Amino acid sequence: MGTIIPHGWYCRRGTSRLVRMDRDLKKTSAASQWQPRNPVLVWGGGAIGGCVAAFLARAGIPVKMVDVVAEHVHISRTAGLRIDGPVAQFVQAVPSSTPADLEGIYDCILLAVKAQHTEAAVAQLTPHLSPGGVVVSLQNGLNEERIAAGVGAHRTISGFVNFAADYLEPGHISYGNRGAIKLGEYTPGLTQRVEELAALLRAFDPDTSAEADVARYKWGKLAYGSLLFATALANETMSDSLSDAQHQPLFTALAGEVIGVAILAGVSPIGFDGFEPQAFAVEAPVSESKRSLSLMADHYRHSTKQRSGVWRDLAVRKRKTEVDVQIGEIVRVAKARGGQAPITEVLIRMIREIENGQRSIARENLVEFAQIVRELNA
Repeated sequence: MGTIIPHGWYCRRGTSRLVRMDRDLKKTSAASQWQPRNPVLVWGGGAIGGCVAAFLARAGIPVKMVDVVAEHVHISRTAGLRIDGPVAQFVQAVPSSTPADLEGIYDCILLAVKAQHTEAAVAQLTPHLSPGGVVVSLQNGLNEERIAAGVGAHRTISGFVNFAADYLEPGHISYGNRGAIKLGEYTPGLTQRVEELAALLRAFDPDTSAEADVARYKWGKLAYGSLLFATALANETMSDSLSDAQHQPLFTALAGEVIGVAILAGVSPIGFDGFEPQAFAVEAPVSESKRSLSLMADHYRHSTKQRSGVWRDLAVRKRKTEVDVQIGEIVRVAKARGGQAPITEVLIRMIREIENGQRSIARENLVEFAQIVRELNA
């Protein structure tokens, strides 16, 4: 299974190297004392997984990457995975495999596939997960329930990621901008293993943190993500769309609806990277949502990733987006609790129409969307 990570080693906050943990772990339960005894397995080597795998390997942490694209696997393990952009530029060889060729048992599997591929990936990785191991979701959306259904809640770790990256071609990923990374247990509560996993991922980003209730960030990201899906209806950059005064009432109504569903579900979302959920509450002054949208626009204005991954799926890769399993979850949760999310449903419909070739990507889509919202609120 490769090089063994000695028990008691981790990445200290603010560094990218392995150091010893000079203290005894309190022996309470399997969930509170955990260290990987073998290479970290990154399942999905695209924008998120590829970046993380390359940084871990560069820091000297034993890691292996799994991806379905054979050419990407071959280049990554031979010539090396190329990471470029304003954050970092390097080429790093990463031991890699396709799912069919993977061997061994692993304690830590970082799951980084698209949300719609979660069940299939979990079915493939389960035979490779140790009895005391964990699957860490580094995905957009609320995928933890599907992961837990496959490997058990006690082996499921929730993750929240917001850094900007794009898979450009096999063996090449653009890392456009840093963003928040949070880890937490599937059920609320801070444990030693989550602290250690966060320490491990500081080899990728030194500000990675362990949280007692990561669902609050996940719902914040759903609201945030709904806005990025909306910007994908047009060809303008995320910054240009988010800062456009004509579109801001639409974005405010959309985010506000998602925040309302979160509250209906008993979750109070937390903000990050310029996004402030409370600014989109019904009672909040319009000036607050405008300020938050401007901060989001500024966050992306300084990134090489000018358009969302959703836009890239639609306009460049010509493939289905995560709209049904990510944004569709908002509607499902609302209806399960006796509510509704009509604005979100319009967004889903328009994205599907682009996916199916029934609608073109254009600024007019946002204008049409805004008119529908005004009619819904009339």
